Parts: sequence; structure tokens; C-alpha cells
Amino acid sequence: QQQQQQQQPPHESPGQQVLRRFLLPVSECSMTLESILEDLRKDPWPVPSDKRVARCTGCALSVATSLLDLALPRRGARVMMFVGGPCTSGPGAIVSRLKTEDIRSHADLRRNAEPLHKPACEFYAGLSKRHVVGANPSKKGKGSGTQAAANASAMSCHVVDVFACSLDQVGILEMGELVEATGGQMVLGDSFGQSVFKESLRRVFKTFDADMPQDGGQMQMAFGATLEVLTSREFKVSGAIGPVTSLGKKAPNVSDLEVGRGGTNAWSLGGIDPGTTIAVYFDITNPGTSPLPEGKRRFIQFLTKYQHSNGRTRLRATTLCGPWHNPPPGAGDKPAPPSGGFNNHSNMEQPSPVKMSFDQEAAAVLLARVAVERTETEDVADVLRWIDRSLIRLCAKFADYVPDDPNSFRLSPEFSLFPQFLFHLRRSQFLQLFNSSPDEAAYYRYILNRENTTNSLVMIQPTLLSYSFNGPPQPALLDSQSVQPDTILLLDTFFHVIVFHGETCAAWREQRYHEQPEHEAFRNLLEAPQGDAQMIMDNRFPVPRYIVCDQHKSEARFLMAKLNPSVTHNSEGVGGAQVFTDDVSLRVFMEHLMKLAVQS
Repeated sequence: QQQQQQQQPPHESPGQQVLRRFLLPVSECSMTLESILEDLRKDPWPVPSDKRVARCTGCALSVATSLLDLALPRRGARVMMFVGGPCTSGPGAIVSRLKTEDIRSHADLRRNAEPLHKPACEFYAGLSKRHVVGANPSKKGKGSGTQAAANASAMSCHVVDVFACSLDQVGILEMGELVEATGGQMVLGDSFGQSVFKESLRRVFKTFDADMPQDGGQMQMAFGATLEVLTSREFKVSGAIGPVTSLGKKAPNVSDLEVGRGGTNAWSLGGIDPGTTIAVYFDITNPGTSPLPEGKRRFIQFLTKYQHSNGRTRLRATTLCGPWHNPPPGAGDKPAPPSGGFNNHSNMEQPSPVKMSFDQEAAAVLLARVAVERTETEDVADVLRWIDRSLIRLCAKFADYVPDDPNSFRLSPEFSLFPQFLFHLRRSQFLQLFNSSPDEAAYYRYILNRENTTNSLVMIQPTLLSYSFNGPPQPALLDSQSVQPDTILLLDTFFHVIVFHGETCAAWREQRYHEQPEHEAFRNLLEAPQGDAQMIMDNRFPVPRYIVCDQHKSEARFLMAKLNPSVTHNSEGVGGAQVFTDDVSLRVFMEHLMKLAVQS
């Protein structure tokens, strides 16, 4: 390093010369770095049995971000933090070293009984105050200092990633706002030896295919991204939900009704990749009393600006247009229904284009993001009631039914799956905090808010495949009646991929029937879900945890907890496996929905 320092170009400032003692290109220090990593050993300093290990995670992160701020201002870079336990010393600590003091829980946070939580949140957000703040420092539900720091970080091109591998909490809840503001990645695992960590780390540096024009061989990451939304005058921007930070740009198309990060039509995204997804919400401002001219079209333009991994800045403009639908006069009053009931089209009347164009998958994900956003400032029970009221209002407006007759309730194919999605959302780990830590809840919600519609739907309502001797794999209902002794199930929850063997299949495997030549069909049956599970894991980030379990064994709980409890210990249902829960089934949920939706 001394020789390299003597060979510095004369135009380098003294500060840059000092930085080269700590930061060098990989080509110049790869051998030294590899030898340092190979020589790393566990700290031999003894730790008293009544104390936790001393960790100064916050201080280390502060040093790393300071070096990048000085060495690479306004240039793309990543700070990757690998955490094996909670921060116990210095700024950012979330628990003391004494094991007599427990780490914060959901109950402690509800009672504001955790004195270290708020200072830690403010510290991690404050790490970005060295950058230029160009955004609105206010955000509903959070402190102005915290949001200003997050805005500052988002204005930079530096990304903070957190790889947490520990059986204990590490402080993801406190670090979450900094990671979100910079567009960073989060990975949560049990140990650094798992494929969840190893493969996820490798996929951060994934590159485009070599034959792709312009981007061939380049890394699939970008930095310093911003998003601006322009609209025609008939509607305005209410806000955005995802890994975004408001830039506080007040434009004529900004609505007074805020959803998520509102009050602006421009946001900073920080680091992005091809899978980053932002939910943008709009508010129709044209009053219903003054219909739009026939043939009037709406326009939306998304301006995305980012720094490519090759260092060049790119601007992408995406423009969309479509027609408006004018409801017939008096349609909003909804007087006494005709003989066929509300929304009945037996008289050959054309159904509403709004109804026919409803995208129930996208709507479920958009509503899930709003629900998760509201959990930051509201109690989960209030959020669940808001979901129920929203679903009842939607069904009352768009379902076909006769008033006060639940048996006449019908949903068109465009709406038929929407109640089912919300049923599983209410039972998901995003809103049910039982059996999850604050770190896990923050991690799950962060991933939901940045994934696309397909992946988000898998998180809300996992997919289930059934394998049997009767034919090829078949999609199965996410129901306890799908559990049969002679079948193998493959469950994909996005965070877990589970291969579940029925009781009979597990017994045959234990007796090694699959190793006998005459039972080749059974061997193929065992191998088929494992191959499909590997295909799922090969194309996903973060890499899901792979679980192989048998019916009535302990790890079977990962599958049983996701199933609709149509057969429980309290019911008299026939077939399937019993789910030991007091939750209502989908059938009971739909019965209550139909009863409330048709009330006059």
C-alpha cells in the first residue's frame, strides 16, 4: 500500500490519497482481501455467560457510509452489512448486554416500553444526513428528523443492504427505514451457512445475458433512481407505496387525498433492479355531476431516471392512455332494484366497462400494500376492520343479488377471487403478528412492498400443487381437504418452498420402496416435487428456505398454517387433515360477506 501511495497521480487531493489506504479497486487488492477473509477467526475474548456479545453494528455502518460518502460522491455504490446478532454497544443499540433484559417484542412496542427503539431508529436514519437533502421532511406518522434523514439518503447513489443471519433479532425493524430509503436489499436467515444467504448474496450481482443489446454482461442494478408521474387534468396523484421517498415536488396533479407517500408527484427510489415494483395511487377529481365529453381519453406518463451500473445516466419515459367511462345519469343513486336484483343484466343491458376491466389480482396487491402501510400508524385490529368494510362495499356495488337474499349473491369472474385473496391476506404474516418477531414482521412487509404482482400474490395466497399416482401434478385448493395420505404436496409461500409427504407416502419412503426397481413409479413421484421446487428457487430473490416434511411431524406446521381450515378439531368435516385453529374457514367468511353485502 505504501508503494501504491507513492505512485498517486498528482491531481489527487490529500483526502483521496488518505481514502486509498482503505478503499482500492478489486484488481489491486483481491489477493490481500481473500487472505484476510480466510484468516478470520472467531473473537477469542471470553464473553460472560450472563451477557450478550458486544456488537457495535451502528458504529461500523457509520464508518462504512462515511468512507463511501467521501470516496464516491454521487456515484453508484453499495454498503453490504452482514449481521449475526443484535447491536448491543454504541449508537444504534437495540438491547443491553445483560441477558436479564429481554429484546423488544410487539407488546413492548405497543406500550412504548422499549427505551432503545426510538433512538436506534433515529440513528440509522440519521446516517444519511451527510448528503444533500432535497425533499419534503414531513411524513404522516413519523418524526420529521427521521424522514429528513431518509430523504437525504435517497438523494444519494449509495445503497445499504442488510444480510441478517441469526436465531435472535438483529434490529431489522430499526434499520428498515434506512434500507428502504436507499432502495437496499434485505435477507433474513438462520445462519450464514444456509443457501438462503449464500445464493441470495450471489444473486445480488446477477448480470444481464451476454447477448442482450447495450446491457449484455452488465450487472442488473442501478442507483440514484427517481420517479415522476405526470397525468391529464381529470385525475391526480394521491401517492406511492414501495421503497420510495417523497421528493416534495408540489405539482398541479398532486391530490389532497394522500395514500402512502403522498403530497408529491416525484419520488426517489435509490437503488433499483429489474424486479423493483412501485404502487402508484390516483384520485379522480372530475365531479360526477359534469360528465366528460365522449371520446375523452386519459394520459399517464412515468419518468424514471437512474444511474446504470456502467455509470451512465438513463431516462425512461413510459406513456399510457385509455378511455374514460361516463356512468349513465342517476347511476350513483341506486334506487330500488329491478326484478332481477342489483347489477342483473338479464335484460341484455351491457355491463359496466369498469366492472368488466377490474383486475382482481392487482387490486388485491394494491389493497395489501395500503393495509401494510396503515399498520405503521394504526392497530392491526383497526386495519382488519378497514379491509372488511372495503370488501363489503365493493361486493355491494358490483355483485349481482336480490336485496336481503344472501342466496342470490353472485360475483362475476372478474371479482370471484377477490374475497378469497383478502381472506388469506387477513390470515397472513403481514397482518397477524402471532408467532413472529418485530424483525420478521418488518422483513416480510418490506419484501411485499417491493415485489411485483405475481410474487406478491404468492405471498398473500400461496400456491399448492398435488402429486399422486393418478396423473401429472395438479393445482390443488389451499385447503385442509387437499391433504391426503397417498399424495405429495408442494407449497410455495415465496419465503418458503415446502415438500409435504402424506402419511402413506412417508411410510413407503421410510421402508425404502423407492430404492427397489419394481417401484420406479414411486421413486419418480418422490423426485418430481423436488425438481419443481428447485426450479422455483432458481428464479427467486431472496432465495426461499427449502423444507421437506412429513404429515404429523413438527415441520408440517409450515404447510398446515397456510391452509384454509375447512376441517378443524371443532368441526365434523369428512376427509383431509384437521387444522387445530379457532380461525373461521373460507366458507364461513363468505357466508358473512354475502349476508352483509345484500343488506338493504
